[in-house]
Parts: sequence; structure tokens; C-alpha cells
Amino acid sequence: MANSNGTALKDGQAAQPAFDKQKLLLSADAGRFSLIRALHLADAITLLNGLCGILSIFSALHYCLGDPQDPTLIYVALTFLPFGLFFDFMDGRVARWRKKTSMMGQELDSLADLISFGVAPATIATAIGFRTPLDALSLSFFALCGLVRLARFNVTVSSLPKDATGKSSYFEGAPIPTTLGIDAIMAYWVANGWILENLPFGVWGEGTLLEVHPLVLLFVAHGCLMTSRTIKVPKP
Repeated sequence: MANSNGTALKDGQAAQPAFDKQKLLLSADAGRFSLIRALHLADAITLLNGLCGILSIFSALHYCLGDPQDPTLIYVALTFLPFGLFFDFMDGRVARWRKKTSMMGQELDSLADLISFGVAPATIATAIGFRTPLDALSLSFFALCGLVRLARFNVTVSSLPKDATGKSSYFEGAPIPTTLGIDAIMAYWVANGWILENLPFGVWGEGTLLEVHPLVLLFVAHGCLMTSRTIKVPKP
């Protein structure tokens, strides 16, 4: 059985009553705040991960509406994402500590990760200058690869090898939080003023239907790494 971070608990029997209670609350036809009462502490931490991703997206959008010469909001957008990783790490720790697990927690974890490490980085990339139609298509590919990677994990997590604590031994494909590496690269570009018309390597095919920023291939390549079945990343 998986916890809110998608890992299995060693003592499955101890976690079962908590799972049953949540399932009962979620399936009840009536009851005030039954959905809120059904959430575990780990689920609330997972929601903080999602909140970081949402606030990152909002910050990037506000940058697009403001002064393009003031990158403060881009820094804010990028800063939210490491906090998302912190909450993504903590929800699994808390779930194992409290021995409370649920399928809802697993789904919440994947959805929050998609926002913080898939949609948010793609939105920031658009804000700093990746705005051609082919850029948009490439960034969409990146986000969709994250979606497929998370869906595959949810389906296969029960069959992956486990260690002595019941935790999966490795990730199949690059974990979606590794997109923080691209976030760090974008932060470096912003710090050097390499955004908008100053993006490194410029734009290819300018003024044509094939206009594209070559650096968008970083996102395409990372999307391929996330969906790879041959890459196995040991869990920390």
C-alpha cells in the first residue's frame, strides 16, 4: 500500500484502519467538511507543494503583465519551486511516521508534482521568452511527459522492488522534481539578463512558421528522460 508520496508501508495492517476511515469519509453522501476531515497531515503537506507551484505560476504571469526589465517576479516564481520540493519530501516522511496512507494521498502527490515541477517551469520558461509556436509545443511536450511519468508511477509503484522499510528502491525514469535543474539554469539566465530577446543562442527561423529558440530542446530532452523506461534512479 502506498503513502501520500507513493511509497509502500512495511506495516500494511497498521495503516489499514486509517485508509478505511478516509475512504468512508470520501464516499459519504452527507456530512459537513467531510472532505477536509478525510485529509491526513501528509495530505495537507502535499497541498503546500501544490500551493508553491500555483503561486509560482501566478508570479510568472504577473511578470508578463508588468515591467519586462524588472525580473523580481521571475525570481519569486523560481524561489517557490525548491519549497515545493521540500514539501514533496516531507509528505512521505510524515506519512511513514504516522503510518497513515491512502490512494487519495498518492493521487494528490502526483497532481501537486505536476503543477510544481511540470506546469510551473513551463510557465516560467514562457515568461522569460520561449514564446514562439514551436516553443509552446515543446514546453507542452515537456509538461505532458511529466504527466505521463507520474501516471505510470502510480500504476507501477506496487510492483517496483522495495527496501526493508517498504520504500521503492528506485525511480523508473528521471523523477519529475529533477526539473529543478532546469529551474536553476533559468535562474542563471535571469541573473545575467539573458531573457526575452537576449536568450542564449537567440532564435532560429525568425519570422517563419519554424521560429524556435534552440534552448527549448533542454525541456524536450528532459521530458524524454522522465518517460524513459531504461533509466533507473536510486531513491535517496
